[in-house]
Amino acid sequence: MSQADNGEAHATHGRDTRKDRLEFNKLRKRVRRQMGKAIADFSMIEAGDRIMVCISGGKDSHAMLELLISLRSSAPIDFEIVAVTLDQKQPGYPEDVLPDYLETLGVPFYILEKDTYSVVRSIIPEGKTTCGLCSRLRRGTLYGFAEQIGATKIALGHHRDDIVETLFLNLFFGGKLKAMPPKLKSDDGRHVVIRPLAYCRESDIAEYARAMQFPIIPCNLCGTQENLQRQEIKGMLTDWERQYPGRTETIFRALGNVAPSHLLDQSLFDFQGLKVEVDDSLGLPDIRVVNL
Repeated sequence: MSQADNGEAHATHGRDTRKDRLEFNKLRKRVRRQMGKAIADFSMIEAGDRIMVCISGGKDSHAMLELLISLRSSAPIDFEIVAVTLDQKQPGYPEDVLPDYLETLGVPFYILEKDTYSVVRSIIPEGKTTCGLCSRLRRGTLYGFAEQIGATKIALGHHRDDIVETLFLNLFFGGKLKAMPPKLKSDDGRHVVIRPLAYCRESDIAEYARAMQFPIIPCNLCGTQENLQRQEIKGMLTDWERQYPGRTETIFRALGNVAPSHLLDQSLFDFQGLKVEVDDSLGLPDIRVVNL
């Protein structure tokens, strides 16, 4: 290659690098803004909070932790971040990956060890979905530890697409008009769970995770199983989005624009008491053709 060709190649590479950096900065600003808005809209974090950030090793929880640390540096209030991950003793689980990475972030972290993998495998028949039981066991362990360390909030890495998928899962398979709230109190009333990524698109998070080169750990219990109901819903939404761009966002916005009077739940709207005042002195006209 000639010197001129070398110079042109170097210039092209420089332009590509600058373009990539610009696109990444735009992406980072977007997901930071969306996370900040979700936190503000639902009062997810308050002064003095100790936030237990649950890290699975997937792209979503990695992005959530990194963005929370970044936001904390410019937040107008003080709050603590404690990273917690659960080693479920899956065969081949890379035990050193997360501790080595978390050590570099400058926040307290804990590795909880509990063999929920064997429990799930001993109860769920081969080929059946393990997600439900695995999630309950994991949640119980994490909630218990949150109480031990005095965490005021538990942060989970669910994003906008998870919320919309859950809406259709409950609609199609559970007969409920119910999604996944950005903020909730646990069933036992002892924990507040927050989802700071509630406004973020999964595609943005995936792109952000690739750019940040997070050490991703796949889930062998659920990620490799086929024909899960959630995967079916995800495929349906992907097809819709391809045919009608923006549909997922429209559905997501609808979750914040609910009209109980136009649904059928009598606990949300008083249909029984729906009446109007009528003048009892009025009667029917004597003639059948009325000129209005």
